[in-house]
Amino acid sequence: MESYAPLLEKLRLPQPSFQRLAVISIFSKLRSAPDRLGSDSDPGREAIAQCLQSASSAVVDQSVRELCQLVADSKMDLSRGLLELQSALEGSEPRFVGLFVKGVGLLVRLGFQRSGGSWSFASTEAHPFVKVLLYRAEARDELVRQVLLFVVQNKQTGMEEVCEFLRPLLYYSILRVPFSESASAMFARHLLTSMASLCCSLPDDATPLLKLLIQCMKYFPHKSADDFGSLMDCAGHIVDAFIVVLRHFVAAQMLVFEIRLCGVELLETVLQLSIHPLKHSTWSEPVIELTKRLLLVQKDLGLSYMPELMSISLSLFTGLVHSELEHEQVSILKVILHLLKWKTDSGYAVGNSGCAFLEELLFIFPAISLMSSPSKSVKEAAGELIVILQKIIEKPQIALKNDIPIKEQFQSVSIPGKIMFKLLQQLWSQDLSSSSRFFIETFAFSGTIESEGVPHVRRPWASKLIEISLMIADRKKKSLPVTQAQKVFMTVDVLTAMGLVDPKLGVPLLLCVLFFTNIFTRKDVGRGDMLLKVLGMLPSFASNSSMIPLVVQTILPLLHNDANPVLYSVATRLLCQTWATNDRAFGSLHVILLPKSFAEFGNEKVVCLSMATSIRDVCRKNPDRGVDLILSVSSCIEMQDPLIQALGFQSLAHLCEADVVDFYTAWDVIEKHVLVYSKDPNLAHSICLLLRWGAMDAPAYPEASGHVLQILWDIATSTHGNGIKWSKARASAFDALSQYEIPDVEKTIPELRERSTSLLFLETNDEILGSMERFHVKIIIYEHMNRRRFVKERKAVTNKIEKLLDVLPRVIFSSGERSARECPGAALLCLSFTPKNSKSQGVYTDAHALYENMLVEIAASLQLSRNTFLALLSLQSWKSFMRRWIRANMLSLDAKVSSIALDRPSKAAHDILKSMMRIAEESIPRSAENIALALGALCAVLPQSAHTVISAASKFLLNWLFQFEHEHRQWSAAISLGVISSCLHVTDHKLKFQNISGLIEVLSSSKSTFVKGACGVGLGFSCQDLLTRTESADDADRDSHKMAEVELIGNIIWSLSVTILELTKSSSQILHSLCERFPNDMHDNGRYKSPDFLNEDGDLVEEDTWGLAGLVLGLGSSISAVYRTGEIDMTLKIKDLIISWIPHAKPFVWSSDSWNEGSELLLSVGSCLALPMVVAFCQRVELMHVAELNHLINGYRELISELLSVKKSGAFHQSLLMASCAGAGSLLACVLKEGIDSIEVGCLKESVELLRRCYSNPQPPSIYLGGMLGIVNSLGAEAGLILIHPSSSNYGHYRLKESSHIMRALLSSPVCEPLLTSSMQEMFLVAQHSEDNQLQQYSAWALSFLRHSLWSKEVNLDDNIQIDTTVSEVASQSFPHDSVVMRLCSWLMNVNSSKINRPNTETRNTPDARTIRTVLKCLSQAPRLPNFDWKAIVRRSMRYEVEIGSSLPSDLTPQKGILRLECLNFSLAHASHFDQLLEFLDELSELSRFRTLEPNLQCCLLFHLVDLVKVFSSSRREKLLSDIADFLLSLTSNQVYNLDQKILLRISCWKGLRQCLDEALLDSEEYLLGIERCMVVLFSLLPSYHPTSIAEADHVNFTEEWSEAVRCFEKAPRDWLLKFLQLDLDKENGQFIDILKKIEVKVRLVRSSSIPMAELGRLKTFLFNCNSNDTWNVLVEVVATLQHAEGSIKRQWLVDAVEISCVSNFPSTPMQFIGLLSGSCCKYMPFLILDRVSVLSDLPVTLSTLLANPSWTVIAEHFTETLLASIERIYHCVTQPSCGENTLTLQGIDESENSLAPSLLQVMHDACTSLRNYLSLEKQIALANMAHR
Repeated sequence: MESYAPLLEKLRLPQPSFQRLAVISIFSKLRSAPDRLGSDSDPGREAIAQCLQSASSAVVDQSVRELCQLVADSKMDLSRGLLELQSALEGSEPRFVGLFVKGVGLLVRLGFQRSGGSWSFASTEAHPFVKVLLYRAEARDELVRQVLLFVVQNKQTGMEEVCEFLRPLLYYSILRVPFSESASAMFARHLLTSMASLCCSLPDDATPLLKLLIQCMKYFPHKSADDFGSLMDCAGHIVDAFIVVLRHFVAAQMLVFEIRLCGVELLETVLQLSIHPLKHSTWSEPVIELTKRLLLVQKDLGLSYMPELMSISLSLFTGLVHSELEHEQVSILKVILHLLKWKTDSGYAVGNSGCAFLEELLFIFPAISLMSSPSKSVKEAAGELIVILQKIIEKPQIALKNDIPIKEQFQSVSIPGKIMFKLLQQLWSQDLSSSSRFFIETFAFSGTIESEGVPHVRRPWASKLIEISLMIADRKKKSLPVTQAQKVFMTVDVLTAMGLVDPKLGVPLLLCVLFFTNIFTRKDVGRGDMLLKVLGMLPSFASNSSMIPLVVQTILPLLHNDANPVLYSVATRLLCQTWATNDRAFGSLHVILLPKSFAEFGNEKVVCLSMATSIRDVCRKNPDRGVDLILSVSSCIEMQDPLIQALGFQSLAHLCEADVVDFYTAWDVIEKHVLVYSKDPNLAHSICLLLRWGAMDAPAYPEASGHVLQILWDIATSTHGNGIKWSKARASAFDALSQYEIPDVEKTIPELRERSTSLLFLETNDEILGSMERFHVKIIIYEHMNRRRFVKERKAVTNKIEKLLDVLPRVIFSSGERSARECPGAALLCLSFTPKNSKSQGVYTDAHALYENMLVEIAASLQLSRNTFLALLSLQSWKSFMRRWIRANMLSLDAKVSSIALDRPSKAAHDILKSMMRIAEESIPRSAENIALALGALCAVLPQSAHTVISAASKFLLNWLFQFEHEHRQWSAAISLGVISSCLHVTDHKLKFQNISGLIEVLSSSKSTFVKGACGVGLGFSCQDLLTRTESADDADRDSHKMAEVELIGNIIWSLSVTILELTKSSSQILHSLCERFPNDMHDNGRYKSPDFLNEDGDLVEEDTWGLAGLVLGLGSSISAVYRTGEIDMTLKIKDLIISWIPHAKPFVWSSDSWNEGSELLLSVGSCLALPMVVAFCQRVELMHVAELNHLINGYRELISELLSVKKSGAFHQSLLMASCAGAGSLLACVLKEGIDSIEVGCLKESVELLRRCYSNPQPPSIYLGGMLGIVNSLGAEAGLILIHPSSSNYGHYRLKESSHIMRALLSSPVCEPLLTSSMQEMFLVAQHSEDNQLQQYSAWALSFLRHSLWSKEVNLDDNIQIDTTVSEVASQSFPHDSVVMRLCSWLMNVNSSKINRPNTETRNTPDARTIRTVLKCLSQAPRLPNFDWKAIVRRSMRYEVEIGSSLPSDLTPQKGILRLECLNFSLAHASHFDQLLEFLDELSELSRFRTLEPNLQCCLLFHLVDLVKVFSSSRREKLLSDIADFLLSLTSNQVYNLDQKILLRISCWKGLRQCLDEALLDSEEYLLGIERCMVVLFSLLPSYHPTSIAEADHVNFTEEWSEAVRCFEKAPRDWLLKFLQLDLDKENGQFIDILKKIEVKVRLVRSSSIPMAELGRLKTFLFNCNSNDTWNVLVEVVATLQHAEGSIKRQWLVDAVEISCVSNFPSTPMQFIGLLSGSCCKYMPFLILDRVSVLSDLPVTLSTLLANPSWTVIAEHFTETLLASIERIYHCVTQPSCGENTLTLQGIDESENSLAPSLLQVMHDACTSLRNYLSLEKQIALANMAHR
């Protein structure tokens, strides 16, 4: 310091010159001094500080100069120099402030130049100029000069850089300096105005400066009038500067586009001041004047209109809508007029090719509204504007111009006007590719709008706008044009709806009507249709009572007597509609509708029609007012014109309906006018509408009501024509008849039931059939309510055959003449060996021993002769014996206290099994064979609960099966093992697999053809139970068990096919295809070797016939199992293969396979026996045509005839004849029992006669047996059929009409009764008196089969023991033959589609499918039905539609599927009363059969799932649900269904499951698990909202599917539901789509209040951290759900969303949610477009509007601060470089957001700017500094 002390002392000299020299010396020494004394040393700093802090102005002045020079010479750092000056400035005297500011300004300019214009600071407060403001208020004036000097001296560096450098100062001066101080306010104003003035001096470089000033205007405070004053002053200077610069550009002929864009921005900014929510009316007019001035200057300079000025029009529109003061409205209108004229003068006329869409159309409604203003000047200006707009509307080229697609531009929307324009543009264009919707579509009915002043504004008019927008979109998607007229009509509909909602809009809308009326009445426009549509708005205005006089006065001038009739009629209708809106108009309407008016306008039909229609409308809407017009009603009825008379009857009908006029009183007056109804269908229809109201008092007026009913019946039965109008009249007549009580109708209409049903049978019109259905259902209900009561009575045995069978046991086994040993088969079926005192104690041993002895005796006497067919007959007979034995043991066990119900069958069977196994081991081969078969029969009749007994028997027989040294044990055990395999418990998978594997192994390895055949039969039995059961839904091995059974079926088919091929050396292509389709995994794995055959040369002999027959029987029995695997083609091939082995049947089916007369002929024996069950199955699954059946029956007949004619007695000949006879009888029974197809009587008699010849003429015993079995099988005995569970049959006592064809069981057919009776008598005589014991045995056996089939009663061994009865008692279901139910049922039973293809008289009146459907619908509603064979009737009806469709012309073919669907509905309605229908539904519900049904039938079954569940057993229910789940899973890979069909199937299933849950049928855990599994499968098939599924949504509307799914989930158990909907929030696990679907379900369940809102709140973090492309639709649903929530919950969601946006990897997602929520809750909701872009671009308007609401203001401050933090994060992301290949930026934002980030930042910044008043000043500055970087 000592070094500078002398020089510092000189500063005290009084001479200023000496002081300056001292300062110069000090700084000179600082330049040359060493570092220890330099400027950065402590002495140097002290010296500089003393110089700057001197009290002498000369010292300070020279010090500042020297310091700046020191910095300029780089002897001192710039920052150090600024620091010294700023420090001195802070503590200096006021008189030195200017000096220091100048020094700072100099250094700032120096630093800016050195940095090349890129000088920036860490914060606004670090800016040198800002520091000047912070330190000394006196520096403001000098600072302004320094700023101007900075601009001038640095313009060469770049004006954009200069403006960017000064931006923090301007923002700080506006925001940070307190404007409450006038001096502070003056500084900001001074700074901005000075810079504006500078623009005038630097016009060439003024554009960036102007842009900066315009941006600064946006941050001016608006809290007081002074604030607005300062802003307006600045705005005026900026406008002046802009004008000067613009003039300069024009004069210099420079490019003015950029400066004009700057002017547009200036105009927008200025106009926003006029619509600011806190604006002051004092400054509104100056704002408009500034706008007008800016526009006029541009026009005066000769500049043309530019499209960018559209935003100005939108701002003016917003201002015009908000303006309320007269002078404001006039000013805005003048500016609009100027703008439109300028636009027109510039060549932007309507229709110009460069014009896209006219935003001026928005001005129509505010302009029309202003026409109701009381101000004359406003009206004049508005009228002038309307004239211009009218010219725009009249131009057709705009309306008819091709739609211009809307480009999705991500631009911030700052004013509501832009929202309105976007909406209008979207509605006008509706681009096909656009995915945009409207907020009102999604949120209109989700809640309420919360707006200022009106906390809850309902939106009832939203539906109309939704309907219109959806209609437009639908027509666009279908490539249908939307004409101008249609658009006008839609607009009128919306305006009408708005007028009904808000009566205050009445006057403006009335002016709209007058405006458009004026347009459409002009001759050059000439749109009468639009004129009528617009006039139709008038009545809606009457909702406001104050509008009634105006509306009426508008209409009345059209109602003078000399008016045009058309106008008069239109005015009449308008006045009537006005009254309908408001009753105050009735006085004017009453005058128009007086009776004298009909006399005055009698010649003007159109006028009379309008009056009659108005009278009808009055009577319908308000009958009390209608009574006032009763004379006018009478005048209508008295008119000669049928239309007017019809309207009169309709009017009277409405009065009678309301009971303001007595019907029969009125009828006495008008009856004479009801005379000519038969000539006009409209009149007849109206009369029916009236006459229906005479039903109530009909008993009191019998004569009059009789006349009324006769008129109705005449109209209902009229034959005047088949047109639509007459059909409507007839339908209404039947509807009217349905109103009357049936006794009243019967008194008037004789033979009502017969006549009405006869009419029904001939009717084909759908509308009439519907009315007739209702009428007949009423009769049916009446008959049921008044039916006779019947009691149960014993069935009367009237048939001669039945009488013979009834006495058969007594005749054969009477008085000990013949023992069981002599007729063993008959004994097994007919005799009961139970002691009479079997229930007493101590008799158990005797009963058991008695049956044991009979077992030994019968087994020894029943000879099977290595005949497979006899073995099957034996097995069938032993079942009856075993059932009696078990029952006898159970009766004996009842005396024991220790036994319980479940133990009795097992205990009884266990004792029997031990005895049988012991006896079998000790027996000779003949007895052992029978006992082994009896073991199978024992297991077949046992319940599954006795699985231990069945398992023991299975192991015993399996041991016998592998005793290759004992053929008799092998073959008998093989058949019984097959029976046992089909009876095993559902869980005995291992034993079933073991049995089947053993059979396949023995089949392949046995050297005996007969053993192979027996194994084939056993495998056929085994197949019948494969894939028919289901395990528990929660069984983990369920699918593996199912696959194992499928593999077993494949192994069986392969083994049988290969064995047949090898044995016969066949070249059958079908057999080879079966082997290829079902490869054998057991063979591939070496589990057994290839077949080893009996003869090395492979030749077969006749003795191998029954072995091959067994293989064929096994293959035929497997057809149902193959079908259940879904192999329909293989099923048909097996059917064709079986048929091809029958000589006379082959050519019809399979002519391509070669026929080997040798070995393959041996297969015909088995085919003859197997064919009936193949045919029966194919009939059930609709795989058999009637022509095939006829061919097969003829084939049997020809084969039998040929065999009888051949004089051979070989074993093969006898076997084939026996098999063909038995098979022919079985085939006849199968066809007739099903009741689907008919057989010609002549053919049937020939077949029976051939069978009779087999035993009536001398033949070998086996042929005798075959012929007898053919006869009894044709009657339904089912002897020898391989059926473990025989199908039930119903032999009702009602018979078909006599015909040349038979379609019912032969026992109920009188046509064949004589022939069959004589045949049975012959057999009976043989059984009674034949000398040949074997013939007698066979005859008794055959008759016993028929007797047992007709009268045996299957007893469930789990139930209480019932005494075996010979003749069952049936409940009488007698119906009077003349009852409607009986007539409908009889007619339906006689409908035979097979007659259609026969060219005879029976096809003359072919019933229509629609008629049959109606009959079924009537019967579906009948409380009870007669005991018919409903299964056959339904099946025949289902096939009827297909066959009749192919036989009728295309124009008469009924709608496909309607009859089959109704058959299904009928079956569902009555399945609980008829087991046959239950069986039918069971068959259809089987998965293999279900897959083959048409989609509409599948949908029906799925929809009626609850009805199936109610009638099915618990195990069948579980299988049903399992099959449904499997079927649904198969839909994903199914190519048969189109997408629409798949969706309909899933929807039907959702509905069915929901009904199951509704019915509370969850009585078992397995049932509930089955339903839950179906729901899980359906959920996996739900269409996703992921982008990959959006394409589906374009052509398939899956909204209903989602709705049904949610309804179903609503009914699900709560615990399971919440567990199922738990989310694994890991997007990398491949389940992201399922997660989104679960979230969607949760959202909808919350909306329906099924689960709490808290469940939805847990999803926030996940949802807002996902890509919005994935979650957009979910976000929309969440917001729709939040509409139902309380306000606090909505506010919390909004806050949470903005908070999560600060950390989310996808910040656009929470911002989209904020846009959705704010848009749905703000007052602009009805006008917002719902898409990803619009919700973001509209944020500045929607968010600011929402938070201005008092209920939302509570979160405004916190929300805005958090939003600013999110903006800062995105700002840094945009301005910072990416961090390499990482998918996240430095700010943790995913790189997929990069393209969106700049636009997102702009929108968020604009939104936050609109909310800046909720920020602190520091944060406002930070916000401003991030603008437009």
